[in-house]
Amino acid sequence: MTDWSGYIGLILQGALVTVQLTLMGSALAVVVAFAAGLGRVSRYMAVRAAATAYIEFFRGTSIFVQLFWVYFVLPFAGLTLSPLQAGVLALGLNVGAYGAEVVRGAVRAIGREQREACIALNLTRAQAMRHVILPQALPLMLPTFGNNAIELLKATAIVSLISLSDMTFQAQVVRAQTGSTLIPFATILVLYFLMALAISGAMRWLERRVTRGLDGVRT
Repeated sequence: MTDWSGYIGLILQGALVTVQLTLMGSALAVVVAFAAGLGRVSRYMAVRAAATAYIEFFRGTSIFVQLFWVYFVLPFAGLTLSPLQAGVLALGLNVGAYGAEVVRGAVRAIGREQREACIALNLTRAQAMRHVILPQALPLMLPTFGNNAIELLKATAIVSLISLSDMTFQAQVVRAQTGSTLIPFATILVLYFLMALAISGAMRWLERRVTRGLDGVRT
């Protein structure tokens, strides 16, 4: 009989890589989403055009192709990345493009009265965005950000294509060594589900935190 303890341990090692990819990719995606999303509502046409070009390009092309470009093509331009760095960059830029539209939509959803109040208080655009608009827009973003984070988690499986040892890659290794498909892939199915539950719970907790004190403020 096959001793599964070692093989399950191998998959758990891959799960740590998946968690690392998810956390780092999500952090990059949030930064990019805010930069591009706020760029979309900028008063400067060049900034809006650059943000729109980024969003449309990364939403309109396959993440598989993006990953292969980052890992295999960029070295020809003198930029060589490790599999982990390539995975984080591709995932962050791809999901960040979707998050940018979430940021833009949430900012646009804040009532005109709030913006007029900022003008009446003689706040600059930057001050109004930081102290008035974004605190009210953030709770609107969080549910979709949570969905994006879960999508990023599931998309981490593509890094197995560049031989990064995430849990999908390790499940394939276990399958090749044992001839069993059920156990390794049932294991990562459960692991993906538990990770997604953890992300959902964290986002619900964060949403409760950021909405404190905002009742009756948003319009």
